[in-house]
Amino acid sequence: MFAVENGLQGDPRLQAISDAIRVIPHFPKTGIMFQDITTLLLDPVAFKHVVDIFVDRYKHMNISLVAGVEARGFIFGPPIALAIGAKFIPLRKPGKLPGRVISEEYELEYGNDRLEMSVEAVKSHERALVIDDLVATGGTLSASINLLERAGAEVVECACVVGLPKFKGHCKLKGKPLYVLVEPSQLDEVTF
Repeated sequence: MFAVENGLQGDPRLQAISDAIRVIPHFPKTGIMFQDITTLLLDPVAFKHVVDIFVDRYKHMNISLVAGVEARGFIFGPPIALAIGAKFIPLRKPGKLPGRVISEEYELEYGNDRLEMSVEAVKSHERALVIDDLVATGGTLSASINLLERAGAEVVECACVVGLPKFKGHCKLKGKPLYVLVEPSQLDEVTF
């Protein structure tokens, strides 16, 4: 579900967020219109809007853990987790976590990858939120859901700052709701 479809239609914070995201044509390869959140992070007002909107949405959902997808989920996840009284756990690329991990392979728009999670990070029946900066195909978020569910967590929802329009009307990932703040800018070409 896009935020504009959930009571935030006309909310000036969404426009400020959208305006703060820079589009880089043909990066990292030809045909991709890269949605660069770096400029969003340089705008403390827009960055705070992102955190505030997510906190308002999740503060009464009894979420006990926020899982951030490497690497940009690490930026948005911790302030949201702190504000709602939840712990933050990183979902990392292979070989980045010490101790026992479980992993999940997934397909990207341009290849395969894998996420890992510490097995000690999640307790059975914890209510989880997965956060990332952008959803393109849903592969990374689906792998995140699989990891958390394998560890016994209940994934309540996935949240992204930017979502491709193809997810409108298809707001479920592996049966889980998806909440997106804004659509990408300049959609003449493939966007990630």
